[in-house]
Amino acid sequence: MELSNWACPFFPNWVFFSVVIPVLVIWEAVWKGIALWRAARNAHPAWFICLLIFNTLAILPIIYIFGFSKKKQQG
Repeated sequence: MELSNWACPFFPNWVFFSVVIPVLVIWEAVWKGIALWRAARNAHPAWFICLLIFNTLAILPIIYIFGFSKKKQQG
């Protein structure tokens, strides 16, 4: 296997490293920032630590935001 074809079989290396990776980094940072903010505001320290440690391309932050960060309604 040539080194020039190593990065990604779908894109040339320059596209992969100059477009795809920065887009994924920004995608992860935005979702992670929102999820960390909500975890801190909702006093969920376990979620905050997990979100801070694990990088899952925004899968874990999206699960937290839409599934677990809702405040319980006072009734």
